[in-house]
Amino acid sequence: MKLTVHQQIHINFLKVDAITNSSVLQVGSSGSIQSVSNSYNTGEYDEPAEPAEPLDQPLVRIPKLPIPEQTEKE
Repeated sequence: MKLTVHQQIHINFLKVDAITNSSVLQVGSSGSIQSVSNSYNTGEYDEPAEPAEPLDQPLVRIPKLPIPEQTEKE
């Protein structure tokens, strides 16, 4: 199947807080998106890192929103 797509995309403002290893930022259409994972030793380390220690609290505080009470409909 052959598909031709013509697009005009105008972006006045695009704010991206973060792109992580598993994120996809796509503007427009794509025939296919294939995952890629690369690991680089950018710090030129010679030894493995120390094991991570579990945290008692999350790094980001999750707010508790008030949940409205649901009333039964008559």
